[in-house]
Order: sequence, then structure tokens, then C-alpha cells
Amino acid sequence: MDPLSDVLALLKPSSYGFRGLDAGGDWALAYPPAEGVKCFAIDTGTCWIALEGGSEPMALHAGDFILFPGRVAFSLYSAIGAPVTDAFAFFPSFPAGETGVLGGGGSCSGVGGFFDFTGLHTDLLLGILPPIVHIRAEATKAALGWLIERLMRELRDPQPGGTLMAGHLAQTLLIEALRLHLAERSPHSAGWLFALADTQMRAVISAMHADPARRWTLADLARTGGMSRSSFAVRFKQTVGEPAMDYLTRWRMMLAADRLASGRVSIATVAPAVGYESESAFSAAFKRTFGHSPSEFTKAVAA
Repeated sequence: MDPLSDVLALLKPSSYGFRGLDAGGDWALAYPPAEGVKCFAIDTGTCWIALEGGSEPMALHAGDFILFPGRVAFSLYSAIGAPVTDAFAFFPSFPAGETGVLGGGGSCSGVGGFFDFTGLHTDLLLGILPPIVHIRAEATKAALGWLIERLMRELRDPQPGGTLMAGHLAQTLLIEALRLHLAERSPHSAGWLFALADTQMRAVISAMHADPARRWTLADLARTGGMSRSSFAVRFKQTVGEPAMDYLTRWRMMLAADRLASGRVSIATVAPAVGYESESAFSAAFKRTFGHSPSEFTKAVAA
């Protein structure tokens, strides 16, 4: 698989939910902090989104799509001072795939949803996302519009195989949104996700992911990227935000933690699979990464 697919597989996208909104008059929806990733697509009209903590409100227009982790509370609203409705009470009051009406409807409509993950390393994705990923109308209509429409239809009118179809559509929607975010990155963006837009860095990260057991050296990785060792070391740190060997170690440890958490493999089996010839070297690297030994981690997960 490619690196983004690898990461999403490790995060294990699990549940999702999508419902429509048709709002009118003065209205506001309040969202408390929550796990996972939230998204909204505006079909008609205009509204505002504001994160708790004093950041400037952002206007959302027809065609806009936003994606963000639920690190902080936030609100969607038509006007400051509008009556506030608890979003976590409002949306579950009608079935997935249907549209709820607020304030009589008619002024602003759209679709909202969430993605939850069961994997151990959700910060690998959530930590790289800004407070709000704002994808403009032009890109949304081309890449996301049909996905949202089809997903809502599958949820609203279940057909044979609909659960699997809706799950695939939800994951596809998340991937398309991340691709658009990647395409709109600023020149100063850093992190593994943004590095995937760099052909040479993507080749190196793909090689690490494809063969974590290999005894990689900095020279090996530089050759994979078609660069000198010194220029590669600088370029990787600038684009990814950490040295290449640090990234490799962290990826190996995340793979190891995921396999150990399954309860079906031993430390002796996992260590060579992620590039360590001895259990002691593996255990030391694991403890440096997670703060506890593999055996302590395994016991904690099983408890």
C-alpha cells in the first residue's frame, strides 16, 4: 500500500455518521469536544463556524467543505446571539441519511458527519491536521459532491450491501478531503502528510513503509530518493518535520504496538519484523517511543 493507505489502515477507521441540516432564521449548533474527525459540506446559503478559545470565526459558503479533529468545542451559527441547540442532541433525533430542520429551514443547508477510529495512534493523523481544513467550493464540487450525495442516499435508503458500500464511501470521502488538503498546502507546511506531495520524499516514505524490517541506513534512504546523503537529511527534516531515522523508528514502533495489541504475536516475532535483530534492542526502542516496555504495553492492552 501507499503511505496514506498504510496510516489509515493502522488507524482503523471504524464508525461514521452523516446527516443533513436545513436551517432558517437565527440558529446555532453547539458541539462539545469529541474524538475523531468532523466534517461539514455546505449546499446552500451561508453560516459561520467558531472554535472555542477566541479564534476568529470563519464564514462558510455554498460548496465549501471543512474537515477538522474534535480537539476543542465549536459552534455553527447564522448570527451571534442566536438561540443555541445542542448538536449532540439534535442530530441523533433523526435517522442517519435524513435531514433535520432547524428554525423552520430555508436559509442554509448542508451535510455534517464524523469519522471515528479504533487504532492506537490516532494522533498520527489528527496531530498533523490544523484546527480547520477549509476546502473551497471549486474543489469540493468536483471531488466531493458526488461522494456526499451517494453516501447520504445509501444511508437514507439502505439496499443489499449498503452497510459495506456506505463504509467504503465514507472512507473514500475522508481520503479525497485529505488529498485536496494536501494539494492546497502552503510552501511552509511540514509533516508526513505534506511530504507525500514531494515525489522524492514520497518514494522514501513508501520504501520505509513497504519494508520496515530492512536494515535501512541514511545512505540507503538517500539513494531511494535520488539525493546525496547530506541534502537528503536536510530535505527530509524540512518536509517531514523530523530526521529520517527518527521517522523510521517511530513508524516501526507504531507497527509493533499494533501487532502486539492484537495479542496474537510475541515480542520475539515482532522484533525482527520491524527491523531489530535482538529483543533487547527492540525493547529499548519501544520504551523510548512509548515510555514503557513491550511487555508492560501488552499487559496494559490486555487488562
